[in-house]
Amino acid sequence: MAAVMRVVAVAGARPNYMKIKPVMDALERRGAEVVLVHTGQHYDESMNDVFFRDLGIRPPDRFLGVGSGSHAQQTGRVMTAFEPLLDEVAPDAVVVVGDINSTLACALVTAKAGPLLAHVEAGLRSRDWSMPEEVNRVATDRVSDYLLAPSPDAADNLRAEGYRDDQVHVVGNVMIDTLLANLDRARESDVLRRYELERGGYGLVTLHRPANVDDPEVLATLLKALGEIAGRCPLLLPVHPRAAGRLAELGVPGGIRLVPPAGYLDFIALQDSARLVLTDSGGVQEETTALGVPCVTLRDNTERPITVLQGTNTLAGRDPQRIVETANRVLDDPPAPRRPELWDGRASERIAEVLLTGGRAGGRLRPTDLG
Repeated sequence: MAAVMRVVAVAGARPNYMKIKPVMDALERRGAEVVLVHTGQHYDESMNDVFFRDLGIRPPDRFLGVGSGSHAQQTGRVMTAFEPLLDEVAPDAVVVVGDINSTLACALVTAKAGPLLAHVEAGLRSRDWSMPEEVNRVATDRVSDYLLAPSPDAADNLRAEGYRDDQVHVVGNVMIDTLLANLDRARESDVLRRYELERGGYGLVTLHRPANVDDPEVLATLLKALGEIAGRCPLLLPVHPRAAGRLAELGVPGGIRLVPPAGYLDFIALQDSARLVLTDSGGVQEETTALGVPCVTLRDNTERPITVLQGTNTLAGRDPQRIVETANRVLDDPPAPRRPELWDGRASERIAEVLLTGGRAGGRLRPTDLG
């Protein structure tokens, strides 16, 4: 009788939950034992518990409770808490997702401890080293055995950096697995009625990147641009905890309505019915592409260029005039809906196949031969 594969799946913050859930399900359907570890990097009820309920994620098997802090403090606390857990659980593999501090911390511990390490969303690159997420992505990929890329451009990035073909697997986008699995439920939400909105009658805004919300001057210029857009298309802004204090201090222009953070199903419903989405979130760029909803990204770069090349996303930068001009152009002439290949709801099945068969590589995949 073949031994059951034991896998530790790591989540630490809201962007991770939609990515880890389908991977856990696919592994368990194929007989693997999955231990869910929540690092507690973010633990706000509105950003955490409601997502677990909406997505049907079971309570974590282990909760590390590391909390907030500087990047060094947070990363160090996760490593210190995860190391003895890994020794106790003794998994065959560890799966980390995305690009938060918990991703890198658990990757580093795993790489030194010995279990195989799989990185979901490998190969995404913004090439902006001022973004902490970019450092986390590159460093996590460097110590991973399985590089599970969401799209061909991400795989191209990895090969250009010298990774071997037997490490790189284009599996598709697990965020879209979760989106497609929950879309019908989301469309049953009464969130439009609660906010007295009509389909196609509003724009949706999300702001949370430190570069956009931590500096009052930058945030004020973004709000000015959003105020101009709101004169044409009223905007709804679910307030991320990171931005709440600044928005309260600055106030928002007329036409922008602040509401509490939305749960997963409500937020998908809001995206699905929006005329336009303005965001600095990578995940929202992907979700709007899958939904066919026009998206304007309030950043100078994106680690998800496929959403621009093959989707509905337009990069506007952070210059207020350019943001307004871009939004007006998109409102006048919305991009045609396109969904990239392999964004088909089956990425998690392909990931499970790679992990449970060894990716057909026939041996350990440590990237020791990289320059």
